[in-house]
Amino acid sequence: MAPTAGIDWASEAHEVCVSEEGRVNSRFSATHDEAGIADLTRRLTQAGVARVAIERPDGILVERLLAAGLEVLAIHPNQLKAARPRYAVAHGKSDRFDAYVLAELARTDVHRFRALLPDSDETKALRALTRAREDLVGARVELANQLRAQLQAFWPGALIFADVDSRVALAFIARYPSPADAKGLGAKRMAAFLQRNGYSGRTDPAELVARMNAAPKGTAGQAEQGARRAVVASLVAALGPIAEEITRLSAQIRSALAAHPDAAIFRPLFRDPKTAICPATLVAEIGDCRQRYPTEAALAADAGMSPVALESGKLRVATFRRACDKRLRFTVATLADTTRHWHPWAKEVYRRARARGQDHPHAIRTLGRAWIRVLWRCWHEKVPYDPARHGNFCRLQTAGG
Repeated sequence: MAPTAGIDWASEAHEVCVSEEGRVNSRFSATHDEAGIADLTRRLTQAGVARVAIERPDGILVERLLAAGLEVLAIHPNQLKAARPRYAVAHGKSDRFDAYVLAELARTDVHRFRALLPDSDETKALRALTRAREDLVGARVELANQLRAQLQAFWPGALIFADVDSRVALAFIARYPSPADAKGLGAKRMAAFLQRNGYSGRTDPAELVARMNAAPKGTAGQAEQGARRAVVASLVAALGPIAEEITRLSAQIRSALAAHPDAAIFRPLFRDPKTAICPATLVAEIGDCRQRYPTEAALAADAGMSPVALESGKLRVATFRRACDKRLRFTVATLADTTRHWHPWAKEVYRRARARGQDHPHAIRTLGRAWIRVLWRCWHEKVPYDPARHGNFCRLQTAGG
């Protein structure tokens, strides 16, 4: 049997162990730079290593190992932690020992782990864009919550628009960051302000002014109000560029999705053909390597749409699956939640789930699990979703649903 290797990944240096039939052949450290990574891959290939186990599924080191023709197993840290007692009685831990345990897992438990399969360059690009946008949206939400909290503390009258981080709301708060700045603001001045900032809402300017005046008045003193005004101005200044970058990334995602060969598979699942973010995230997270999910059950588990069974004696329960791709779970849940409003089959699956006593999140996962069966079939056969070929949907239509 060919030697196996385990790599304990670190940001500066990686501990490597090469073993054969349980015996350590060699140990060495490799720095996380070009020379270190090149030397690491060279030494592994020269040692005849065919399979490597590592604790992470992505990154430059993983990509270089795959490019060198090595089979790479991504071991979850919890799985590594559970395996340590197999090789040591004492509850010790070291990077060198973890590298050995990983090498042994690659030798004895290869059937338990999926080998990493690289995606195409187009899919990697789409994944980078969608994940970066998601991170920026998270930062925007965090800053928007801070801004809302500051305004509620001393100037709730500024919260007259639906979203505090919308373009017109940020423009309003930047122009009127404190009650003193909005003193004397009437319907005529409000109308002029809205016109300058391209407000497309249907709310009358007089009503917005009435909302502002009806809000509770704060009691902050001059010093506190000045400090909070400065904080509000800082948060608005930070939110503006983030919102612009999200818009820019969204445009890039639309372009990248349009050029991706799998875009046509997922887009028919959405009512609006211009929808891009959700189908792009599906393409990015599922990938384009069909061997990654040989069954629809594997995809459902990775998407967090199937429960985890707990059985012991008379106890038999199904619990929420926490170990999954959180981004994929959120995207499939978004698909399920939107389709239940307009797709007859999705609406019926959701209705039946609620009728069985499931709460909304549980019913969404039930519907998501049903959509996974459709998604996986379309994805594996590389055909767009066609309602005419959707058996359960057609049977529902025949029954008059």
